[in-house]
Amino acid sequence: RPILRSFSFTCNKIDDHTCHACRLGKHVRLPFSTSSHVASYPFELIHSDVWTSHVASNTGYLYYLVILDDFSHYVWTFPLRRKSDSVATLTAFYSYVSTQFGRPIHALQTDNGEEFDNLAIRNLLATHGTIFRLTCPYTSQQNGRAERVLRTLNDCVRTLLFHANVPPRFWPGALATASLLINIRPCRTRGNFAPHHLLFGTPPSYAELRIFGCLCYPRIASTAPHKLAPRSVACIFLGSPPNTKGYRCYDPISHRVITS
Repeated sequence: RPILRSFSFTCNKIDDHTCHACRLGKHVRLPFSTSSHVASYPFELIHSDVWTSHVASNTGYLYYLVILDDFSHYVWTFPLRRKSDSVATLTAFYSYVSTQFGRPIHALQTDNGEEFDNLAIRNLLATHGTIFRLTCPYTSQQNGRAERVLRTLNDCVRTLLFHANVPPRFWPGALATASLLINIRPCRTRGNFAPHHLLFGTPPSYAELRIFGCLCYPRIASTAPHKLAPRSVACIFLGSPPNTKGYRCYDPISHRVITS
């Protein structure tokens, strides 16, 4: 303004002129408002996202689908071979919630990726009366809770793999262990209750918790070539397989994964 006065120019303080070139060259994103809504019961709102791995697992998985319950902060993870498998996985999840909890899913929050924003998913949600909430394009911040749980899961997966000193291709086992640990540990934002406690109504049990990557000796006597062959072998513990009451053990010598 002093420079303008020296040249006898005037400055209009109420001028609201918009510089088109400045808008094109200096445009920035507006800050995101903090969401104040907190779900008041399980499955009132669930968040979902798909993460891509650059390392194929030993069983051929390249992705995993994460589902987070907004009320309890309970998390489910499902390894996928293709992104399109998320349709069948979400369909099965709806059946699981209906059978095991007897509750409807009121709203689903996702990004606008093709694995979610497609006719099959929209028909699924319409059948169950679920509200579909999509983020704006290239605005993953609007699905912040799913993004945050992905970061927590991946940090835990990397740590477990490094600690166990096993190849990255075994990430699905580490992912299952990370999901279990998140669900049974106290959650500060939920009054220090574990997500398992908030969802199922009972405290989690830690009796059968084992250290991922610890030394283990599965019994292999039934597959031994003769009666004087070793009845066990030193392996690395990789967690429990889904739908099986047992343990997955990795033999670093033969590169076999033994379920015992």
